[in-house]
Amino acid sequence: MTLQQPALPATAVATRPARLRDRGRLFQEVGMLAPAVALLTIFLVVPFLLSFWTAMTNQPLVPRPTPVRFIGFTNFLRIFKDDLFWTSLWNVSRFTFWILPVQCGLAFATALLLHQKLPFRNFFRGVFFLPAITSMVVVCVIWGTLFQYPTGPLNQVIGFLSGGRIEPIDWLGDPNWAMFSIVLLSAWQAYGFQMIIYLAGLQGIPDELYDAARIDGANALQRFWHVTMPGLRPTHVFVLVITTIQAFKLYTQVAILTQGGPRSSTETVVHYMVRAGFEEQKLGYASAVSVILFLIVLVIALVQRQLLRRFDV
Repeated sequence: MTLQQPALPATAVATRPARLRDRGRLFQEVGMLAPAVALLTIFLVVPFLLSFWTAMTNQPLVPRPTPVRFIGFTNFLRIFKDDLFWTSLWNVSRFTFWILPVQCGLAFATALLLHQKLPFRNFFRGVFFLPAITSMVVVCVIWGTLFQYPTGPLNQVIGFLSGGRIEPIDWLGDPNWAMFSIVLLSAWQAYGFQMIIYLAGLQGIPDELYDAARIDGANALQRFWHVTMPGLRPTHVFVLVITTIQAFKLYTQVAILTQGGPRSSTETVVHYMVRAGFEEQKLGYASAVSVILFLIVLVIALVQRQLLRRFDV
């Protein structure tokens, strides 16, 4: 007499292939994410951890006979007691506060203009994007010529338009004008990148929404406020966060044009860090500055994103 095996429920038989498919999808997703995660770990996570460890030592830039010692948070305490660090942090915060409306506003206005059905609009898109792919060193040399005091082209134009009533401005030598000059050339050089992002966001808004708004009797301003702006909410968040991060990394313009002067009015955190690490050869101290800068930018980006979400921007 043979015993028959009890039949398995149909649900149990059906779940086995489903589980196998889910495992296969999981392995496929992990395999696709693994290269990106590995690269991010190698080039971001590991360097940050090494920087944090170096910041806890008296590591010099060039090896010396004296051994490297673990000094804990001494470098961080020295940074917080240095008035020049707070000056540089204030300067880069001021630069960020100015560059956001100027650069993002210019990019947004240009994108709105070039999104219209204008003749040769593709040509003008390339022309306006050209500064963004131009080396910052070249841009600094060009604008340095424009800013020359007292006979530079910019001063000559201002003198001509004002009939000679406005005296020549020392754009890079006056503490009241130096940072403003850096803002002008930085906004001109980089706004093309944000312009392309805004153009992509505008092209992603369905035309059916504009057609429906026209049928409802909405004018151009109402269509802009109730269709365009809500459709660009994710784009606004991305542009503001990216621009803020880039602004806190301000270095090249300062290093070429002002070297942090006059009277530390354009000193930035990155310039302060590079000078401490390469000129003063305090690698541990510079690493501590980099860790502080990373944490500051991270906190600002997170707070900025949460505020934009809360106010539904």
